[in-house]
Amino acid sequence: MIFDVLTLFPEMFDSVLSYSILKRAIEKGKIKVNLINIRDFSKDKHKRVDDYPYGGGPGMVMMPQPLFDAIEFVKSQGNIPVYYLGPKGKIFNQEMAVKMSKLERIALLCGHYEGIDERVYSVIDEEISLGDFILTGGEIAAMAIIDAVTRLIEGVLSHPQSAIEESFANNLLEYPQYTRPEVFRGMKVPEILLSGNHAEIAKWRRQKSLEITLLKRPDLLKKAVLTEEDKKFLREKGFDI
Repeated sequence: MIFDVLTLFPEMFDSVLSYSILKRAIEKGKIKVNLINIRDFSKDKHKRVDDYPYGGGPGMVMMPQPLFDAIEFVKSQGNIPVYYLGPKGKIFNQEMAVKMSKLERIALLCGHYEGIDERVYSVIDEEISLGDFILTGGEIAAMAIIDAVTRLIEGVLSHPQSAIEESFANNLLEYPQYTRPEVFRGMKVPEILLSGNHAEIAKWRRQKSLEITLLKRPDLLKKAVLTEEDKKFLREKGFDI
């Protein structure tokens, strides 16, 4: 899969792409990340990409010309959806990550300053936000999306089941995890996990996943696919389902 990242600060991506899963995915040829500097498309002799907003107000707005040219450069290479990373967009979630992971190529436009000239929206396919908070620019959001999507691409993770069992994969939060030592500062690993009874372990994990989701993100339960046994367990916990 190819990620085209349109940014004013391509150097910000050097570190995140040089470690862990993303580094291995690049080395395996599972993903390719093209870092496209928006300034390279500016026709201003000083390579300016922003200007003061009409009507006054604080901050600077990214100008349409460099953005149009950069986006058109990407789109000239195929039917590539362009996602603008901005505060007014749809909240990014696991469902969106799954859909993106099935595409061959996507472009991520990183906003900055006070945002982009409104006319640029005419060449953008969708605006995406990480949540109800403000970042300095879209670069950190782009990194998060690349990471979330890459994990779902076949052959990236050593254990494919990991992507299935992680939090949000099925609209449930993940069950608790433990590793050695068996006892640490008086805190013991639950006996069921040491029993070797895989059916009972699976049942315990499912119930813990339901319990944690009920406690921390009950809104997710409305979208989760629940068995009758799940529903009975939740009713016993006081959840009206």
